[in-house]
Amino acid sequence: MLDNQRVKIRDNFKSRNVEVEFFKSLDEVKNRVLNLISRESTVGVANSQTLKNMMISQELTNRGNTVYDKTFAKNKEESILLKKKALLTDWYITGTNAISIEGHIVNIDHSGNRVAAMAYGPDKVVVVVSKNKIEETLEKAITRARNHAAPLNAIRAGYKPPCIEQKQCIDCKSKERVCYNLSIIEGQFDPERMRLFIVDEEAGF
Repeated sequence: MLDNQRVKIRDNFKSRNVEVEFFKSLDEVKNRVLNLISRESTVGVANSQTLKNMMISQELTNRGNTVYDKTFAKNKEESILLKKKALLTDWYITGTNAISIEGHIVNIDHSGNRVAAMAYGPDKVVVVVSKNKIEETLEKAITRARNHAAPLNAIRAGYKPPCIEQKQCIDCKSKERVCYNLSIIEGQFDPERMRLFIVDEEAGF
């Protein structure tokens, strides 16, 4: 990532009350998260391939944090309960489908629990994003979320919406679709709430 790109990203998000930190690897991000969050804090963790690669839920749980991660659920009912509890945590950690250099955070969700927690609920939010998810503009970030991230997440979850075959979003009405919630975060009212951790690696969808 070029230095001038870093400056633009940091300044644009700063103007929107989102703090940005840059990291060389996911291991660095994991160490920062573990140092940032106290052992007494409750933590919600989104279902993110990037976070799975970091094994952050396991790390937090092993050291004594109360962690609400739906992927720990044994059944559908427990998954729903964990998603609800994650909305009222001290910290919420999530990946994201795309960001724009202009300062937007873009996500498409199935049930909406992740985008809900990012918008409101948890006291503090950490958004982890790899360099392959950075786009120049909001329009390009939305395009990435719709046409790249959503189909791959559908495959990961075992769904088969038309976009997998079509290689693009067609705004389908299929019961297999996973893109019921499009979220665009344009900033934060509370300048202390959200941190964006950008890692100079390719990870996730």
